[in-house]
Amino acid sequence: MIFYNNIDNGFRIKDKLKLKKWIIKSIEEEKKGVDFISFNFCSDVYILELNKRALGHNYYTDIITFELNNENENIEGDIYISIDRVKDNAKLLKESFLNELHRVIIHGVLHLCGYKDKMPIDLKMMREKENYYLNKR
Repeated sequence: MIFYNNIDNGFRIKDKLKLKKWIIKSIEEEKKGVDFISFNFCSDVYILELNKRALGHNYYTDIITFELNNENENIEGDIYISIDRVKDNAKLLKESFLNELHRVIIHGVLHLCGYKDKMPIDLKMMREKENYYLNKR
């Protein structure tokens, strides 16, 4: 199951079914299944507080991913996405809002699939995978 939640900003996902199919196909290609993923769309204020409280980081971010189960091949996780950051990053990168949103969504999904992004080699792989799946939308 995939859920889309608005926390504090009125944001609503369009084409939910199409997005869900893309996410599930991407996960299946990574040889995983989905128990549930909750996408929680929020503001900068909300994600900053979550980042401080949960991770001890005092800075804005576009996404925070919490893996809830790593004992089997099925994914369970909560993904928080700051719509404010996505909008700002889209402008900065000269991307459409929708393309940047999809990049952030698949980034979180890839984390749940086991990909990391802290080391340069891992970040390179993450970017390659993001681009690969974005081209399959």
